[in-house]
Amino acid sequence: MFDTMTMTKATGAVCGALLVLLLGGWAASALYSTAPHGGGHGEEVAQAYTIDTGAAAGGDEPAEVVDIAALMATADPAKGEKVFNKCKACHKLDGTDGTGPHLNGVVGRQIASSAGFAYSSSMADHGTDGTKWDAEELDHFLRAPKSFAANTKMSFAGLPKQDERINLIAFLEQQQ
Repeated sequence: MFDTMTMTKATGAVCGALLVLLLGGWAASALYSTAPHGGGHGEEVAQAYTIDTGAAAGGDEPAEVVDIAALMATADPAKGEKVFNKCKACHKLDGTDGTGPHLNGVVGRQIASSAGFAYSSSMADHGTDGTKWDAEELDHFLRAPKSFAANTKMSFAGLPKQDERINLIAFLEQQQ
């Protein structure tokens, strides 16, 4: 079964495979070298272009101040009703709690004060000082609920668009 010709073919196949592997490695290292240009012999290499990410300038810029009252004056409650469709899965406007507390009368109501709803501890802490839901508080909460109350039960990521938040708040103001 193993004669000289079979052994010669097997040895040739192994040597051929090793040769292909070595030549492939040599070609790949020539094409995709990570060494600096010029062989890395201490030569200074200038970068062709630089993308400014703003990281060097630091993050000391003041946060943008938004005039919520001026935005509320131009808000469209009809558009806010469309935005509320994102909230309907958990919140109701009929005075009954769902997965989340009911939202009728929320504007002007004390934070975490819907009777019978079990709020998270961080959300309940916001309500202990008597703070009420006004346009500024709602805007802050709706932008990123987890940044407002760290362990809030609300799994919704938030509304990143300012106009959607303002229109929703205008709609909720009408639901008294």
